[in-house]
Amino acid sequence: MSQEVKPLAGVKVLELGTLIAGPFCTRILAEFGAEVIKVEAPDGGDPLRKWRKLHEGTSLWWSVQARNKKSLTANLKHPEGLAVVRRLAAEADIVVENFRPGVLEKLGLGWDVLSAAKPGLVMVRLSGFGQTGPYKDRPGFGAIGESMGGLRYISGFPDRPPVRTGISIGDSIAALWAAIGALMALRHREVNGGAGQVVDVALYEAVFAMMESMVPEFDVAGFVRERTGNIMPGITPSNTHTTRDGRHIIIGGNGDAIFKRLMHAIGRSDLAEAPDLADNAGRDRRAAEIYAVIDVWVGERDGDAVLAAMEAAEVPASSVFSVADMFRDPQFIARGMFESVSLPDGTPMRIPGIVPRLTGTPGSTEWLGPALGEHTDEILRGMGYADETIAGLREQGAI
Repeated sequence: MSQEVKPLAGVKVLELGTLIAGPFCTRILAEFGAEVIKVEAPDGGDPLRKWRKLHEGTSLWWSVQARNKKSLTANLKHPEGLAVVRRLAAEADIVVENFRPGVLEKLGLGWDVLSAAKPGLVMVRLSGFGQTGPYKDRPGFGAIGESMGGLRYISGFPDRPPVRTGISIGDSIAALWAAIGALMALRHREVNGGAGQVVDVALYEAVFAMMESMVPEFDVAGFVRERTGNIMPGITPSNTHTTRDGRHIIIGGNGDAIFKRLMHAIGRSDLAEAPDLADNAGRDRRAAEIYAVIDVWVGERDGDAVLAAMEAAEVPASSVFSVADMFRDPQFIARGMFESVSLPDGTPMRIPGIVPRLTGTPGSTEWLGPALGEHTDEILRGMGYADETIAGLREQGAI
């Protein structure tokens, strides 16, 4: 556990949200030193506590998603519970929420109320479709954002329906934009003397922002990108190839000089020196031929031999890693991408290391995801609540 002063030390964050997008945003802030107070319902808390693989009744994912956060229980349907949250917001630098638009307003926790109590407040609002527009009241999960934002349409093979990635990528992308927006708004306030403001992140827009050249290509050329499987038109060769021993290898030979090295490495100097293959446009016109040649060469060799040949030729290549591959890979290990921790019952566990790497003020894991309400009394005492008052709030069902 690190004793370094972290870049967000002194920043207080109030998290009002569940599951993925909002909590992943605050996880990033907590990893780099922000004090994150997560408000949870007393009757079970964040549903993520019970998602996927469990250990002693609690999600293993929770250990990572809520690391370095403090858990406070408050009943948002109880006036005294709401009063606690309003006081917390008045002390916060950033409030992060991912309710459907309008929910916080109905609770008396909207931007107008919270910013009046704390004029410099930064409020990060994540939702399916944003705080405005005709769809704002619709429910929206990451899968919907991925679909509407364009990612699902271009993912998969042309002769099959669209596919998803194996993680909640839409939520995670939105969380990253939210963290970036929060820090930009905080800098504006603290360095430029600006006021607090709302950071409005829509899941579909977060995905849409990643769609590279899709918009201008359609607008100017009328081009609609379609599903192309493991290849990307206009970037050739870059594909997945299967080895003799059944491993899947990604080879990226799409740089002009890299393509020449790749072709020489697989014994096709004729293609390496072909004038019409000197650039991506030319290679793309002969993509099927180039991929067939690489397929044959790779298919005649075991994976280790293919990777060794690519490394010798300085051609980017990798096998497709499972998590088991990651655990034994020397690069992951050397870069500290697995942290060793212990669960509350003493069970040893490895969790992902923290990204990005800062050389002077790195992030760190101070504690794993807390028990439900673990910090309620501590936080309330710090706000000036007496122990008997806290006990009374608990009896009333407010906390």
